[in-house]
Amino acid sequence: MQDHGGNIDQAIQLFGGAPESWLDLSTGINRLPYPLPHLPSHCWTDLPTQKAKASLIKAAQKAYGTKAALTPLAGAQAAIQMLPRQKLMQSGPESSARILTPTYNEHEICARAAGWTVTHAQTLDELRGADLAIVVNPNNPDGQCHKPQDLLALANDVGTLIVDESFCDPRPDLSITPFVGEQRNLYVLRSFGKFFGLAGLRLGFILGHEQDIAAIESWTGPWPVSGAAIEIGKKALEDKNWASETISRLHDDCVQMDALAKEAGWQLVGGCELFRLYHTQDAAASQQALARSAIWSRIFPWSPTLVRLGLPGDRSEWEQTKTAFRESAHAI
Repeated sequence: MQDHGGNIDQAIQLFGGAPESWLDLSTGINRLPYPLPHLPSHCWTDLPTQKAKASLIKAAQKAYGTKAALTPLAGAQAAIQMLPRQKLMQSGPESSARILTPTYNEHEICARAAGWTVTHAQTLDELRGADLAIVVNPNNPDGQCHKPQDLLALANDVGTLIVDESFCDPRPDLSITPFVGEQRNLYVLRSFGKFFGLAGLRLGFILGHEQDIAAIESWTGPWPVSGAAIEIGKKALEDKNWASETISRLHDDCVQMDALAKEAGWQLVGGCELFRLYHTQDAAASQQALARSAIWSRIFPWSPTLVRLGLPGDRSEWEQTKTAFRESAHAI
């Protein structure tokens, strides 16, 4: 089994308790989701039309400030799995991929599964010359950010560049989506579910050159996402007021979470507006201490000290989090 956040089943198995008593902060998913609109019955009974899909694409282009071709998929994960396979067919079996790490481990898993020889890089410069380069911006789990001009320059020095912007909604200043579409070797991935808090909807987007997106659509088929995903995604992406208010709240919540962690003796390492990364004396002990109060966090097999926490949503979740830190102070 691969190592991921969101493994709340494991938490319940280890520590017990009813599922509804647990607060899952092991992901970077917004805990105050976009309010679900009423859906017409055809979203459930009919196959999605091309007209409906086109309306979602138009809403996404406007939300992301781009004129580039894009296509919806069942989450950014679908693109992470698909792109390495498609690009290897074009690059050849001896091609190498370099990934800026540490980062979301599915990029390496999927690249290796597709047949790429994968190596790690610690800087953007170390990615230059790669047949395939992958950058997550802002990065998960440390929140490292890269300027758009630096990523665009990098695209000129690699065979193919994939920029995963799954956590970029609160930071439009970091996005390269306005510049995508001209180069044949540049792709951007966007997640819908994280910022809008609707990960179960399974919706994401891939942006790129028109010919490349057309090739991807030949792989995904005529109905890559559900009618419900199209309807909800369109409404949410068009709701600028909700997005603005949410970004403001997330900024404030980051400050509040950092203050709690500091009181517990944790040191801020990084993060973004949807999760925070802290240095602790013992990551496993810290996770277990919070788990005894039904708070599930994210730790990493490659670090004995780092803990990542998403942000609580409503007042009751914040109270549960504060209580967990207070009651676990002796262990964390």
